[in-house]
Amino acid sequence: MSTPNSILDRFILFLKGVAMGAADAVPGVSGGTIAFITGIYDELLNSIRSANLKAVQLILKGRFAEFSAHINLPFLLVLVSGIALSLLSLSKLVLYLMEHQPILLWSFFFGLVLASIWSIGKQIERFGLGILSLFVAGVVAAFWITTVSPSQTPETWWFIMMSGAIAICAMILPGISGSFILLLLGKYRFILESLNEFRLGIIFLFSVGMVAGITSFSHLLHWLLHRYRNYTIAVLAGFMLGSLNKVWPWKVPIQIYLDSKGKVHTLTERNLWPTRYEDLTGFPAEWGMALLVALMGAALVLLLERLGSCKSA
Repeated sequence: MSTPNSILDRFILFLKGVAMGAADAVPGVSGGTIAFITGIYDELLNSIRSANLKAVQLILKGRFAEFSAHINLPFLLVLVSGIALSLLSLSKLVLYLMEHQPILLWSFFFGLVLASIWSIGKQIERFGLGILSLFVAGVVAAFWITTVSPSQTPETWWFIMMSGAIAICAMILPGISGSFILLLLGKYRFILESLNEFRLGIIFLFSVGMVAGITSFSHLLHWLLHRYRNYTIAVLAGFMLGSLNKVWPWKVPIQIYLDSKGKVHTLTERNLWPTRYEDLTGFPAEWGMALLVALMGAALVLLLERLGSCKSA
C-alpha cells in the first residue's frame, strides 16, 4: 500500500475524497465507482480490510506507528477528510432541492439509478438460470421492500447505527450508492438534516455503525466477488431495478405525521403518472424538464463508466 508523502499527493488524494463524497451524497452514483475511476479502489479496499485483529493488537500494545502503517492510516485520513467535507457541503443543496424542486431532483436520481443498473449488469460475465433467478429475486425483494415499508422508519439508536452499517457498505461497491440504501431505509433526509444541523449525537451513532459495517463487510465483499462474482452482481442489479419504485418523481402523500417540532412529514406515499399527478395536485408535472434531467443523470453515470474503462485499459 502506498502512502501520500508530498503535499501535492495528499491534495490530489483529498480531491478524490471530495469526488467520492459528492457521489455518495446522491442516490445512484457510488463512491466506490469514483474510487475505481480514480485508481484508488484496490488500495481503499485493502486498507479497510487491514482493520483486523492484528490492528487491534498493535493498538493495545501501544505500537501506534506500526498500527498506522498496517492500516495505511495517512491514506485513509486524507481520503475520509475529503469525503466528509463534500458530504457536509452538499447536504444543504440537496435539502434545498428536495424542498423547492422535488420532481426534478428525483428525476435526476431516477436517471442515475437506471443507468447504474445497466452499468453494473454489464459486469456479469456468464448468464444462466441461476443468474437470472437471483436477478429476479433481487427485483421482487426490493420492490416488496419499497411498497410495504413506510417512508418513516425508527429514529432509535440501534436503527441509526444499523443504517450507517448498511449504507457504508455501498461505498465500496461500484454501482450501488450508500445514499440510495439510506433512501430505502427511510433515513436519507434524516441523515442529511443531521449533517446540516450538526446533530452530534446522531452523527456519532451513524459513524459508529459505518465503522462497524465497513470493517466487517469489506472481508465479506472480497470473498463474494472472488468466489461468486456473477451471482453477487446479479442480485445487486436486480435489487436496484426493483428499487426504482422508491425514486419515482411523481408521488402524493397518503399518510402524514407531525414531528416534535410541529413539522409535517410524509409517512406513506403513492406513485402517479405525470398526467394523474397534475389532475390530483393541480401542480405542473414538468415531465419534459424531468425527462431531460433524468437523461442528464443517466449520461453522468455512463460518462463515469467510460472514464473507468479508460482508466483500467
